[in-house]
Amino acid sequence: MSASRILKWVTGSLEAILAIPFFGGALIISLYWTPLAVMLALHIITLVLTKKDKGASRGSVLGIITSCIGWIPVIGMIMHILSAIFLMVDGATPDPSPEKEVA
Repeated sequence: MSASRILKWVTGSLEAILAIPFFGGALIISLYWTPLAVMLALHIITLVLTKKDKGASRGSVLGIITSCIGWIPVIGMIMHILSAIFLMVDGATPDPSPEKEVA
């Protein structure tokens, strides 16, 4: 399993935690929106590694958007749910196999 797939599972799990009604919002507000900045950094790192591995990047892109608008109460919760789903689906998808060079 590649590092990008592991990060997709990690970021997907963290997004799922932030998507829990009231708990996720209370966590974000009590830590002064720091979790959104941390998630933004993790999503960017995951996106870079995913592009390097030539994997599906839709979950990471959605996570970046979520981190930017996650401070909006109801929309943020919906976006966290969607990001978690897409990241975990992308994480469950096997990496594309590298093409063998024919000499």
